[in-house]
Amino acid sequence: MSSAELPPFTPTEFTHTQPPNPEWTFGQSIDATPAGREWAAGEAAGWTVVDTTAEDAARCLYAIFVSGIVPRPVAFVSSISEDGVENLAPFSWFNQVAPNPPLISFSCLTSSQQEKDTSRNIKATKGFTVNIISEPWVEQANAASIDAPRGVSEWPITGLTRAPSIHVKAPRVKESAFSMECELYQALDIPHPTAGGTATVLVLGRVLAIHMRNDVVDPARGTVLPDKLRPVGRLGGVSYARVSGAYALARPAWKDLSEEEKTLARGE
Repeated sequence: MSSAELPPFTPTEFTHTQPPNPEWTFGQSIDATPAGREWAAGEAAGWTVVDTTAEDAARCLYAIFVSGIVPRPVAFVSSISEDGVENLAPFSWFNQVAPNPPLISFSCLTSSQQEKDTSRNIKATKGFTVNIISEPWVEQANAASIDAPRGVSEWPITGLTRAPSIHVKAPRVKESAFSMECELYQALDIPHPTAGGTATVLVLGRVLAIHMRNDVVDPARGTVLPDKLRPVGRLGGVSYARVSGAYALARPAWKDLSEEEKTLARGE
């Protein structure tokens, strides 16, 4: 189906609901609900097992990874070269690492054995910003994924606005309601297993400052509200995901278990 045949984008209200099985108890199997039974029935179709060490596996691994590990948060990374050329690019091989020290990570895959401008810039100038993309400006951010020649900044074609950083030279994206200023903690060049050279660069960044727009922050808790931030995620291919709802599942505490539940957990 072409994009012209798809229904138009419609804003949705963020909804909090009950979890899929609010009556679930410890040890209850998946077939306790109609949805669970339907899910389990899907196994009848069998399994596909991919041997990642096989000679021809590399051709399909990227597509499998990005379609199976979903949804993925997107790091919209602003960096600057030693010559002062500003770079802007989205990376969905991204996540948090630890709160103390405050670390994030993302990886830059090489293209035709050529290292990305982003990782080259960060290695050289040691600073960058990570900006979370929100739904109202996802097209602008996506424009920065263009394969621009080295030395050409993506900023002008995005229509986005530079905002000054406090600790690093690279600017923030003003439209981003959640941005992090980072300094390079470590850059790990991961070699290609057969072709030699660098396959990807894993960047660890220490977060020096976090910029949060007040209208997306819970004033009572100081945390970010997903319904206000409206972040986007990546799926497989060129698809993006939207965050339109949530349900809460409290983490179990051993001290709250009954003796019967503890016996079950011990396998007795």
